Amino acid sequence: MISAFFIFNQKGEVLISRLYRTDLKRSIADVFRIQVVSNSDVRSPIITLGSTSFFHVRINNLYIVAVTKCNANAALVFEFCYRFISIAKSYFGKVDEEAVKNNFVLIYELIDEIIDFGYPQNSETDTLKTYITTESIVSANIAAEESSKITTQATGSTNWRRGDVKYKKNEAFVDVVETVNLSMSAKGTVLRADVDGHILMRAYLSGTPECKFGLNDKLVIDKNERGGGDAVELDDCRFHQCVRLDEFDSTRTISFVPPDGEFELMRYRSTSNVKLPLRVIPTVNEIGTSAVSYAITVKTNFNNKLSATNVVVRIPTPLNTTNVDCKVPIGKAKYVPAENVVVWKIPRIQGGQEVTFQGHASLTSTTNRQVWARPPIDVDFQVLMFTSSGLIVRFLKVFEKSNYHSVKWVRYLTKASGSYQIRF
Repeated sequence: MISAFFIFNQKGEVLISRLYRTDLKRSIADVFRIQVVSNSDVRSPIITLGSTSFFHVRINNLYIVAVTKCNANAALVFEFCYRFISIAKSYFGKVDEEAVKNNFVLIYELIDEIIDFGYPQNSETDTLKTYITTESIVSANIAAEESSKITTQATGSTNWRRGDVKYKKNEAFVDVVETVNLSMSAKGTVLRADVDGHILMRAYLSGTPECKFGLNDKLVIDKNERGGGDAVELDDCRFHQCVRLDEFDSTRTISFVPPDGEFELMRYRSTSNVKLPLRVIPTVNEIGTSAVSYAITVKTNFNNKLSATNVVVRIPTPLNTTNVDCKVPIGKAKYVPAENVVVWKIPRIQGGQEVTFQGHASLTSTTNRQVWARPPIDVDFQVLMFTSSGLIVRFLKVFEKSNYHSVKWVRYLTKASGSYQIRF
């Protein structure tokens, strides 16, 4: 239950203010300004003063603030704040002070529609856009028959989709995107290996279609279940509200009526049987106090029909490094003194390939010699049509009463960005 909603700028000025209940006064904004905005020591997103709790999210020097006097569900309040930011972005792009001032009438319309007497009601962007319009979306007034469609959509069982959507070409795109997190010790022991996965869908389908797609036969969701050595184990799954969960539990088939356009269908994590796309073997030797030699080998762990692209290997150097002599068989390597790293950029590595970086770092002599901390090697990459969790889409079907033909695409992408680290 949310009693009030505010948007502050970085100076603590109130840009948007709305009270939903009578248990708070508008002067509560001054309390947040003094206790949070003016207090640089405050880092927690939740501040409780007496019986009043302030939940805030920062974006582009703005404070999005929800205030409550009851024991509200914190996850729900933050979900509302982030959902509001997402809706605002879909209406006027970047959410900053200038955008809020230019669109304050629209923002009041949105928050009055999203929240009723402190309870979040409708936060589906597609539904909101049908009757809260700006010139960039719909400039004409909505007719009476359109209003009746809105009522049905907002109160019906599929409030995330209208029934009169039409496309000349019916297409459905599914992207399985996985981010690999790795932390490997200097001895080659895997300290941490897990996958954050998202199944994203773009549905450009006419009418109200029923979509079904199946995942691996050997898919373990419950940790109490025992999967085989080749089973795909997911620690937790979160689905879009359109998914019928009872069918997924029994057949591992995802059945749903998709929202129109782009949306996140499913989110999951995996910490078991993680396949590492790249293996990095570092050999780093300190030669006295004047030099360091490097031999960094990168191996691919997938078949030769696939390739890793946009590979960036960041190799740390001691703080007193003057220059690094680099030799690479592929790509380009350059010493970056400001970051104390050698950046090795490889446009593409084919599956089954192995490449080695050879380097020699020259060091200056220092009066107070400190032991080199040896930060980890960091690797960024992208591999198309490969999943580290082993998750695959077995089939994708679209059913609609008019029986139109639809084009369906499934793509896989595994990537790492700042989270694939190897110690040496």
